Amino acid sequence: MATSPFEAPHRLNPAGGCPHADNARLLALGAVAPVELPGGIEGMAVLGHDALREFLQHPEVAKDVRHFRALHEGRIAPGWPLLTFTTVRGMTTADGPDHRRLLSLVSRAFTPRRVDGLRPRVEELTDALLDGLAAADGVVDLRQRFALPLPMGVICELLGVEEQFRDRLHRLSNQVVATDIGPEAALAANRELVAVLGEIAAGKAAHPGDDLTSALIAARDEGGDRLGQEELIGTLVLLIVAGHETTLNLITNAVRALCAHRDQLGLVRSGAASWADVVEETLRWDSPVSYFPFRYPVRDLDIDGTTIPAGTPVLAGYSAAGRDKAAHGPDADRFDVTRPARADAVRNLSLGHGAHYCLGAPLARLEATVALERLFARFPDLELAVPEQDLPRHASFVGNSVRELPVRLSAQVPPGGTAG
Repeated sequence: MATSPFEAPHRLNPAGGCPHADNARLLALGAVAPVELPGGIEGMAVLGHDALREFLQHPEVAKDVRHFRALHEGRIAPGWPLLTFTTVRGMTTADGPDHRRLLSLVSRAFTPRRVDGLRPRVEELTDALLDGLAAADGVVDLRQRFALPLPMGVICELLGVEEQFRDRLHRLSNQVVATDIGPEAALAANRELVAVLGEIAAGKAAHPGDDLTSALIAARDEGGDRLGQEELIGTLVLLIVAGHETTLNLITNAVRALCAHRDQLGLVRSGAASWADVVEETLRWDSPVSYFPFRYPVRDLDIDGTTIPAGTPVLAGYSAAGRDKAAHGPDADRFDVTRPARADAVRNLSLGHGAHYCLGAPLARLEATVALERLFARFPDLELAVPEQDLPRHASFVGNSVRELPVRLSAQVPPGGTAG
C-alpha cells in the first residue's frame, strides 16, 4: 500500500487566511496531503497540478454525498460547516446519469454563443457601476461597490431574481461556504436560504418569465424524473453561489495583483499581454477558490503514490495546483501576465476539469475581462488604500480572497477616453 510522507494531517484554518505559504510547505512533501477538517474530521487534499488533474477526471471518484463515509457513520454533527453545500441536491453533488440530466436543464444558458450574447449587458452593467464609483469621493471598497454587484447582477438577471433578494442571497452564500461558522448559525443560514429560494420559486411559478428559474420550474412541473422540488432548490443554490462568488474573488484578486505589480499592468497597456491573459494568470497565481469540497473515492485510490481511502472527503486544492513548480516552472510564484500566451504554458485548473468543469467558466472569464479592462481604462491610477498585508481575509478555506478592497480611484478618464 502506498504511504504518505506527512507526519500528521494539516489542520485547515477554519478562519481562512492566505493559503500560499502552507501550500508551498505541503507541496514540498507531496502532491496529496492528509488534512483535518472542522470537527476533527479526517480528509485529504490533492495539491499537485498533475495529481489534481488525474483525480478530477478519475472514473472512480464520486461527488454524491452517499459516498461520504463519516457522514453515514454519524460523525458529522448537524450544523457542521459546509454541510449545506455538501448535501444539497444539484449538479455539483450528482454523478453519471443524474449529473447529465441536471446539467442538460441549465447548460444551454451557458454555451459560449449564449455567453457572448451577454457581453453588451455585462458592459452596460460595468459602465453603470463605474459611473457610480466616479461619483464617490476618496476611498471606496471596490469589492463591495464593483466586484460583487457585477457578477451578482448578471447571475440574478439570468435567473430572474429581483433586486430585493440579492443582498440576502450574497450574505447567505457566504455562510454556506464559511468554515468558521457555528452550528446554530449554519442551521439558521440553511433554513433562511431554502426559504428565500422557495419564495423566489413560488413567485416564478405564479408569474413565469423569460429566465432560467422559470425554465427550471417548467421542467419540474412536467412531472416525471426531469427535476424534483429538492433538486430545483439545490440547483438554484449552486447557481447563485458559484455564479457570483468565484467571479467576485477573481476580479478582487486580479485588482490586488495588478496594484502590487504595476509593471504587469504596464505590459497590458503596451499590448504585450491582453486582459484575457490577466484573467488566466490570476486564476493560476491566486485562484478564487482555494480548496473546493468534496469528492469521494468509491474505492481505495492511489494518487501520486498516496492512498486515499474509499469514502474520504477530498478537497481540490486549486490554489496549490496553480503554483505547483513541477507544472508551472521554477517561477510559478511570480505573477506574470505574459505566461498564458507562452507556447509551454500549462492551463490552470482553477475552474475545474473533467465532467464537473465549471459550467459558468465562459461567463466568469467574460465578466472579469470586461470588468478589469473598463475599470483600469476609467481609473488608470487606481491603487490600494491600505497595504496588501492589512486587507482582511475571507473567513473560509474554500474561497480565496479578501473581504474588503479599499482603493483610491485617483484621476479618471472620461468614458470612451484613453488612459495615458
